[in-house]
Amino acid sequence: MGALWEGIRAGDVGPALPGFFPEAAYAQVKAIADPQSDYQHRLVSEYSLDIAAAHALLGAGAGSAQLVTVDVPSPYVYWVPPGVSYNRVGYYEVPNSRLVYREGGNLRSFGIASMISWRGAWYVVHLGAVTRAGATGVVDDPTEGAGQPLASSTC
Repeated sequence: MGALWEGIRAGDVGPALPGFFPEAAYAQVKAIADPQSDYQHRLVSEYSLDIAAAHALLGAGAGSAQLVTVDVPSPYVYWVPPGVSYNRVGYYEVPNSRLVYREGGNLRSFGIASMISWRGAWYVVHLGAVTRAGATGVVDDPTEGAGQPLASSTC
């Protein structure tokens, strides 16, 4: 999550990639024709757009904004079995975690749309939105304070 936060503060997907679902894992999970292309041209591209949108949300205070915590709602973790959402293998997923930060003395937060557990570690797979209407960055539910994770499913 520290890598994700550094990427958001910088407005650059590069530093945030260590917190993103690994390409090799995605290729193992997905039962689609070209998972590497989908990974690069859809997932990483959308992650980059969402990083830029979150950076814009921070505005002039981006450089001094501090990550406080990431609220991962363990009661919302669920198993996604093979065959669901074009998946070859199953995995654990958690929707709607909250990234909580302090900027200019104010506590704020926004959502992380979806994280996947792979080999015991959690990775962001969709930051701002699982599905979107166009090629624009999304900040999921920005709010004053810590916010509240909400139950949902993403597949």
